[in-house]
Amino acid sequence: MAKLPSVPTGDDLPVVVIAGRPNVGKSTLFNRLVGRRQALVADTPGVTRDRKEAETVMRGRRVRLVDTAGLEEAAADTLYGRMRASSESAVAQADLVLFCIDTRAGITPADEHFAAWLRRQGRPVLLIANKAEGRQGAAAAMEAFALGLGTPLAISAEHGEGLSDLMGEIADRLPPQAPALVAGGMADAAFEDDDAEAGEADEDDRPVGPLRLAIVGRPNAGKSTLLNRLLGEERMITGPEPGLTRDSVTVLLHDEHGPIQLVDTAGLRRRGRIEESLEKMSVSATIEALKMAEVVVLTLDATLGVHEQDLQIARLIEREGRCCVLALNKWDAVEDRIATRQAISDRIETSLAQMRGIPVVSFSALTGAGVNKLLPVVRRAHATWNKRVPTGALNRWFEAMLERHSPPLVSGRRLKLRYMTQAKARPPTFILFGTRAEQLPEDYQRYLVNGLRETFDLPGTPIRLLLRGTKNPYAEGQG
Repeated sequence: MAKLPSVPTGDDLPVVVIAGRPNVGKSTLFNRLVGRRQALVADTPGVTRDRKEAETVMRGRRVRLVDTAGLEEAAADTLYGRMRASSESAVAQADLVLFCIDTRAGITPADEHFAAWLRRQGRPVLLIANKAEGRQGAAAAMEAFALGLGTPLAISAEHGEGLSDLMGEIADRLPPQAPALVAGGMADAAFEDDDAEAGEADEDDRPVGPLRLAIVGRPNAGKSTLLNRLLGEERMITGPEPGLTRDSVTVLLHDEHGPIQLVDTAGLRRRGRIEESLEKMSVSATIEALKMAEVVVLTLDATLGVHEQDLQIARLIEREGRCCVLALNKWDAVEDRIATRQAISDRIETSLAQMRGIPVVSFSALTGAGVNKLLPVVRRAHATWNKRVPTGALNRWFEAMLERHSPPLVSGRRLKLRYMTQAKARPPTFILFGTRAEQLPEDYQRYLVNGLRETFDLPGTPIRLLLRGTKNPYAEGQG
């Protein structure tokens, strides 16, 4: 597999922010410009709550595109007030604002109010008249001249009309900058890891880039508060209401070891409780983020202990072969910390034997106490997940394990296990060769996996053991 070029971090990219009132098609436009379905889209107003960012290329210019929540008049302490504050923060950092209106609905008082607000911000604004399909829509778009934001550009994000002209306008209005390097016209999707392929490839074949870290857990466990604390800013909308985060949101973070691609996700509830189509899309986005991650931080509300749904999420993480760090949030609210920690450890050891030794970090995302311990543990877990065991040491250990406990009898005959090798890392995957090795009972497989984990210091990470039988050439015809 050919190596991809190193990916620019994009820290100095021009920022293009899509803004407007709810349900004017901002997320549909965002997906069109990015070139893939990245933001959740539904007919329900207010689907987007947190800012969504992605890098894309427009006429040879690499830019950071930002989708925002709908601009609404609301008190600052309400959910919609917090959503508006997040959108205003994005506008304040923009090099160009795409102000969207819905031509089917006409110019509304809310459009007029926020157009006047945008004029006071001193940011370049490109007026987008969306949902302007056909001649009638283009004529209706001309009403937007009344907003005083210049000539409206008529498009239809849903049908893809006018997008070429829009990308040209965006590129022309960006601040002067040397064109970004795009290898062979490669778009952002080319830098995305195809996990289906990567799962079979050696880690040396994977593109060099940030550590991919996903934060998952049940609703109201404090995932978004944790992300804000790690970033040192109010990037995600938080509050007492459960289920505030609806879509997976990716941000870039740097620690002393390099970049981390951090993904905050929607809370995962028990499957039987997932009813609305929007929540189903949120869950799908969370699972997709988990599959694309390298390390997953499973966030628990420490005051509630380990719930069965937490264990189900942990099993999903193990099944996908990702390394996991258990984060006990709200630790400041726990009264008996020793008993709580012991109860959680006991539950994890008995219910997640396949992830024995999983690293655990306790902290309070709200106050910040202990949060600084998380990323070093994440880095160590990532190193374990990437670990390789030398073949010589592996087989010396294997011979000792066979001497300690001989392979069992199967159908009255003892299995002959010959040698082991490590096929890959990410997660550590070992192949066991031997006559009828594929018939090895599960309890003996667990014996070997536990031995691998203990001897070669592989705590918490999933371990794969593949069995390869060798055919006996004298077996046929023997009477």
